[in-house]
Amino acid sequence: MGVRFNTQDRSGTDYGVAVNDITSAVIQWFTKPWYWFSPIFNLSPLGKKFYKDIHTIHEFDRKVIREKKHKMIEELKDNQTIDNFREGNEVTGVKKRRAFLDLLLYHHLTDKSLNEEDIREEVDTFMFAGLDTSAMGITWCFYLLGLHPDIQEKVYQEQEEIFGEDINNSITSEDLRKMKYLECVVKETLRIYPPASFIARKNPSDLKVGNYIVPAKSSLVINIYGIHHNPTVFVNPEVFDPDRFLPENCKNRHSFAFIPFSAGPRNCIGQRFAMMEMKTTLANVVRNFRVKSLDHRDKIFESADVVLRPKFGIRMIVEKR
Repeated sequence: MGVRFNTQDRSGTDYGVAVNDITSAVIQWFTKPWYWFSPIFNLSPLGKKFYKDIHTIHEFDRKVIREKKHKMIEELKDNQTIDNFREGNEVTGVKKRRAFLDLLLYHHLTDKSLNEEDIREEVDTFMFAGLDTSAMGITWCFYLLGLHPDIQEKVYQEQEEIFGEDINNSITSEDLRKMKYLECVVKETLRIYPPASFIARKNPSDLKVGNYIVPAKSSLVINIYGIHHNPTVFVNPEVFDPDRFLPENCKNRHSFAFIPFSAGPRNCIGQRFAMMEMKTTLANVVRNFRVKSLDHRDKIFESADVVLRPKFGIRMIVEKR
């Protein structure tokens, strides 16, 4: 979105805390039928906290949108024409890269079909869906690499092959495409620990599943975690084995056997960006540090909120290479 949160110095954590609390509240609502009656939920401490957190997120979004809109209007005045803003600097010919929020605001100012609340809803969707999911994917990757130093070393060797003596160079899109083994590691991690462990759908018409007819407009929950741990598809599904995702080992696998980003027309719109984000972070850390996990998998308790996360965190040792 082109906005800094400053979460590392704890000055911008309200948004992240609110998102976490909302995802936790959704699960509590889902598992406690008395909350399905709106007046009870709205008057409960959980419901009041839920709506307070939503207010926190919406106000933050509105503040950012107002500030960026004001800045963009000034920028448009300086450039004199909207075409200059869209195309970039007409003197140098360099096209300026715009953040997603900038593009939405540009559309709002030029087309008028999107108002500020429409933009807020779009920002909510991308921020909410992309905040914890990618972070947890990266977390689980580091955890599994920390348990398997041999696999971690293979990831590092791939980095050396790509960068050679320039191991500290910045990563480009072309470099990311060469990180084939690291991509296998990420995919195997997302198989074992899918950040979105379930998704829900509603069927518009009657649906036949085996010998059963599911009535139209039923609420269907797809258990991604269960699909990924299916022993009839993945041999020894609890074993961390990135080689499962080498091209030769994937060719006969059903296309819906691995769906960390969902599948079909409503799959994750940000999946390519998420993979780039995870690979970039992992590569930068592995090139500079060794990680070691202190607790085996039987000691890690998974919290199945909207996002799959370690309930009590993960203990690790990080050593500079």
